[in-house]
Amino acid sequence: MEAEKAIHSKRVLLPDGIRDVTLLIGNGTILSIEPGKWSAPKGFPFIEAGESLIMPGLIDSHVHINEPGRTDWEGFESMTKAAAAGGITTLVDMPLNSSPVTTNTKALQAKLDAAKGKLMVNVGCYGGIVPGNSDQLEALAKAGVLGFKVFLTHSGIDEFPETSMKELDRVAPILAKLGLPLLAHAELDNSHPGQAELEDDHYSYNAYLHSRPNNWEDEAVRQLIALCEKHKVRTHIVHLSSASALPMIREARAKGLPLTAETCPHYVYFSSEKIPDADTRFKCAPPIRDAANNQLLWDALTDHTLDFIVTDHSPAPPETKELDSGDLKAAWGGIASIQFSLPVVWTLAKQRKNTLEEVAAWMSTRVADFLGLPKKGRIQVGADADLVIWSPDKKMKINRNNIQFRHKVTPYEGEMVFGVVEQTWVNGELAYDRGGFVSSPPGKILLHQA
Repeated sequence: MEAEKAIHSKRVLLPDGIRDVTLLIGNGTILSIEPGKWSAPKGFPFIEAGESLIMPGLIDSHVHINEPGRTDWEGFESMTKAAAAGGITTLVDMPLNSSPVTTNTKALQAKLDAAKGKLMVNVGCYGGIVPGNSDQLEALAKAGVLGFKVFLTHSGIDEFPETSMKELDRVAPILAKLGLPLLAHAELDNSHPGQAELEDDHYSYNAYLHSRPNNWEDEAVRQLIALCEKHKVRTHIVHLSSASALPMIREARAKGLPLTAETCPHYVYFSSEKIPDADTRFKCAPPIRDAANNQLLWDALTDHTLDFIVTDHSPAPPETKELDSGDLKAAWGGIASIQFSLPVVWTLAKQRKNTLEEVAAWMSTRVADFLGLPKKGRIQVGADADLVIWSPDKKMKINRNNIQFRHKVTPYEGEMVFGVVEQTWVNGELAYDRGGFVSSPPGKILLHQA
């Protein structure tokens, strides 16, 4: 296998640190890593990145692409373009909010068919667990899903109903046998005074926050840990926002349980104290909490209690987000951010003296490990040539003109952040180049190999 191109930078993030090297790439793979600037034969395709940082392409294992069925919300084309513009080379799509929801192999095939010819980046899929579909899980696993998503509270989509812990107790042995992770939306709703507060005032962010208290998450995490311990099923807590659940997670991990957890950029970048009333762009579930809580989440990333940080990109049309009315009770709960996760997280990391190596681990390497993708998340010989070339020290202002996802609606609008993505390479092909996209999408569908 001969090299087809070479990419050089004085700053390439390798597993042993940042080095001045040249990457030789062929057939979508890193074939060789040569020290310094490689002497390319005359006419050989050679890309010079100079002082820009080359890092493993980001992997976002928690997104809602919404195709088929709700392509007016997002879609494979717009979503994967936005991902590429943000340095993300692999996405994993949740089994909702597409229609049909991905709870059987027929629905999975409809999603894979809808993706053909549209993928600027790689895409994998999760299957869904809903009441009564336990007989579909093995077939979905054989068809290549990378894990199974479950909601312990209403998902926001009636066709993807919540599953009780009693039902999950029956399903867990199947998942343990399959070896794929159970990804749980960890909220158990019960009567709370905050719900009456929101009924009285649909426009107060504090009322919305109080309507989904920490203890909803904490109790769900407690019960999921018990399920994990009982069945030894790989259990993953998605989008953790309650820092008061962290001690339980630390204890479970210290016992060696197969438990993992993630958080999202909005839970560490924003804080409830600064969210305006009636600004529905900030509505998500679980909610964004106070600054002290969010600092503890960041600390948990740093000490490895939380495994990684992914977006939960969950877009919706402006009317569904109730932008004009400001009604926080009626608005769709979801934040659009796929394109900006790298600069947002790096801006915080820079402020808090975290390293580029840590950011790459949180946003690429550990996500690849979680998904069982050994050829992704690292720049090394034999790995897939999924790369982001970016300038960590350049600033940019997030505005509607540079948003690539379908609806230009995000709470990050107007934020000044560090980190400008210059190029994104997917499977050894240039996908994104300083605002432009290639004409032939290089992304592939990723299926679990049993």
